[in-house]
Amino acid sequence: MTDAFSPKLLSCWHPVAYSEEVVSGTPFAAKLLKENVVVWRTADNKPHAMRDLCIHRGTALSLGHVSDDCIVCPYHGWRYDQSGACTLIPQTENENIPSKARVENYNCVERYGLIWVAMADPVYSLPEIPEIENDDWQIIHTGPYDWECDASRQVENFTDFGHFPWVHPGLLGDVERPVVPDHTVEIKDHVLHYTVVRPEAANSDDFPIFANADNENPERSSRYELHCPYTIVLRLGWGGEQSMVYFFVSQPVSTDVCRGYCVVARNYDLDSPESLVKEFEDTIFSQDKRVVLSQRPEMVPFDLADELHLKFDAVAVNYRRAMKEQGLSHSDSNRSRQR
Repeated sequence: MTDAFSPKLLSCWHPVAYSEEVVSGTPFAAKLLKENVVVWRTADNKPHAMRDLCIHRGTALSLGHVSDDCIVCPYHGWRYDQSGACTLIPQTENENIPSKARVENYNCVERYGLIWVAMADPVYSLPEIPEIENDDWQIIHTGPYDWECDASRQVENFTDFGHFPWVHPGLLGDVERPVVPDHTVEIKDHVLHYTVVRPEAANSDDFPIFANADNENPERSSRYELHCPYTIVLRLGWGGEQSMVYFFVSQPVSTDVCRGYCVVARNYDLDSPESLVKEFEDTIFSQDKRVVLSQRPEMVPFDLADELHLKFDAVAVNYRRAMKEQGLSHSDSNRSRQR
């Protein structure tokens, strides 16, 4: 891994897959912070993660299979348990397996329908989102969304209020009401908290997925938690009991590739097909991707002097400050090389 990534990112939880992508008996290949990672499940269905590299000849373990709760290398059949230790070398009768015969393993948990990996002991906890663990809510997995850009760009776009009328007219914003309402960002440790009541577009005939009132000028209350480095919890409300939660998190694959996961939960229209929400998010993320991939530099410039910021950019400004203060931003030297 190059020094373009902050070393502290190794100590953060990052998603590497939706739960349904990692099936029993089959290793799953992922990439995180430029390192190849393999994820698999033991008989108790618990996920495990390690470096996707056999110590013997550098073969990708993800090409192998799972047997007796061990991952088996496809090249010579060496077996590694969940701690990363080699437990069997079929080519030798010598029972004394070298201590070097092991693979680096990583912290791995499953929550909110995602598999999470931290390459070092995690410094932050996952956010608490009781709605996603409530059976009374409809839970929908959308995407994932693979973009050729820095994960910070994908995160900042998700929290940008000013682009809604222009990039998503008739879906998330109204070009006749482009002004971003005043809002205040409060930072607690590594989490940004802010709420805005903003204009939104009325439900379209193609995507009637929101619970806004059927009037000419609908508004929504959006309450955000932005957990540095790349996680967002967004709770939407329209003044009644009906609510929607967006849980978005970006996987930093490399400095110029990310993978976004968007989990949607709602307590209304529970019989409505999931496909409607998935198609809506596919449309929104496609509209966003076209614009975000044009941004330069590809990685967010964390030096505030590098771009022009106005009052309605309060989230981006505070996000960049928090990332630097938490030691999560990439270095100035690497950023300058990308310009």
